[in-house]
Amino acid sequence: MTKPVLRGLLVVAFFALSAFYLVPVFVPRPAFIPGFAPPPDMWPRTVSIVGIVLGALALITALRGGSTAEEDAIETDGSPISRMALRFAGLVLLFVLFFALIPYAGFMVATMLLIFCTILMTGERGHRVWILLLSIGGPVLLLMFFHSALGTQFPKGELTKMLGF
Repeated sequence: MTKPVLRGLLVVAFFALSAFYLVPVFVPRPAFIPGFAPPPDMWPRTVSIVGIVLGALALITALRGGSTAEEDAIETDGSPISRMALRFAGLVLLFVLFFALIPYAGFMVATMLLIFCTILMTGERGHRVWILLLSIGGPVLLLMFFHSALGTQFPKGELTKMLGF
């Protein structure tokens, strides 16, 4: 099995898991939804279905013999496999900590820390102002948009409830 076929299968599997298991289990759906309001699971389900479609397109392209010459010429920073595996393990740990932190600190604070740590893990240290703007401003704007425009609530943690947010 070639890398592009495997990649397409993994993308389809990930988004199918999200759409058909994670969203129904972890996104509560109230008993009554007004006719003009979308249900809370609309956007996660929409993103998951779009991901399934894009993964299927990547899979079809790979099976039809799409160009792989470009993928063989990928350049890395010269890091050994052990360092790349360590980076991957760090990202997995970061996401586990993110999900563990949400009940205590809330979605906004956990997302700020996730974005900040992810940017630092890329090795970017030069643009400190942009790093802070993305880490702090991004989640705030995201929450404001979803709360104001779409009426979607994000989890509030014990810390943010205590502080009155």
